[in-house]
Amino acid sequence: MANATERVLKEFMALGKSPIPNCVAGPLSDDDMMHWRATIVGPDDSPYEGGQFVLDIVFPSKYPFVPPTVKFVTKVYHSNINVNGQICLDILKKQWSPVLTIDKVLISILSLLCDPEPNDPLSPEVANLLLQDKEAHDKNAREWTQKYANGKPTY
Repeated sequence: MANATERVLKEFMALGKSPIPNCVAGPLSDDDMMHWRATIVGPDDSPYEGGQFVLDIVFPSKYPFVPPTVKFVTKVYHSNINVNGQICLDILKKQWSPVLTIDKVLISILSLLCDPEPNDPLSPEVANLLLQDKEAHDKNAREWTQKYANGKPTY
């Protein structure tokens, strides 16, 4: 666990030196470096623009050899995010590598908000609407963003 905590602390310090645009992340408390909260601002020119999406991040004791558990605690209308906030993102599953860091994970999640993968969905209904009627999908995503993405957990 000590090595995992040291690695997470190192990544936290690196985030302080090189922050990710539209994202803040760090430990929930001073006495638990392994449980973080992050807030991502929805990317410009996306249906999530301006929303403040909260994520829960838990680093396992075997980190970085096992990926962190990352989930949205803000409701989000997205083909790759289910109703429980779980995220379908390859680097959080089979494509994880110990060389990856939390900043890369957060950047990938920001990218996923801009470029959903409807052919690998966690929310098939949302993916189908995206594929069949992007305008209606984007309208729903904007409505959910306005309703739920205020920087407070909604799940």
